[in-house]
Amino acid sequence: MVDYTKQVQDTIDQFKGQFPKVTFNKNGYEIRTKVLEIAKDAVWQDYNAQLGQFETSVTKEKDEIVTRVELPQIPGVDQVLEAAEKFYNFVNGNK
Repeated sequence: MVDYTKQVQDTIDQFKGQFPKVTFNKNGYEIRTKVLEIAKDAVWQDYNAQLGQFETSVTKEKDEIVTRVELPQIPGVDQVLEAAEKFYNFVNGNK
């Protein structure tokens, strides 16, 4: 009778060195980094959507023609961190 368990184990041992070792970070650093990346992408995507909807106006004030262009505020670190906190709270099930 053929011992399939030994054949399977031999095959596993043969390919063991070819597969990457998977380790899990206990402090959640990788998860926080990914959430921060997602938040950054979401904030900048929102900014780029707003940038396509900028407002312009041309008025005459006394003898001058004044052109105004209103652009959305460029997001900074605070906006990205606020978004990351919202995403992280969502992942953790917090409100």
